[in-house]
Amino acid sequence: GSVVASYPYDDSPTHRPTGVYSKSADDEVFRYLAKAYASHHPIMRTGKPNCPKEEGETFPDGITNGAQWYDVEGGMQDYNYVWANCFEITLELSCCKYPPTSELPKEWENNRESLLTFIEKV
Repeated sequence: GSVVASYPYDDSPTHRPTGVYSKSADDEVFRYLAKAYASHHPIMRTGKPNCPKEEGETFPDGITNGAQWYDVEGGMQDYNYVWANCFEITLELSCCKYPPTSELPKEWENNRESLLTFIEKV
């Protein structure tokens, strides 16, 4: 896990594991939506999720192009965009994939304004 808004493409023509910006035809729209979410999240907007074992990982403005972060061949986000014209971003909301129940109210507070902003934009 991490704390970042990721947008298409997740796959790249070179299939290098990381570091390849894979721009879609709607790159500006995806960046706009990802940044709208990230800019209202208290951790995501810093671009420094500070996850265990990934303390040095950074994401400018709290967003990333999927393939630039890590290449995913055949992912749903790209499939839905290419074949169904669905504009999806992936929201990584926690360093922990399954946070304890006791942390859920804090996660809600961290994401509430971001979610409302995202809904307003779409």
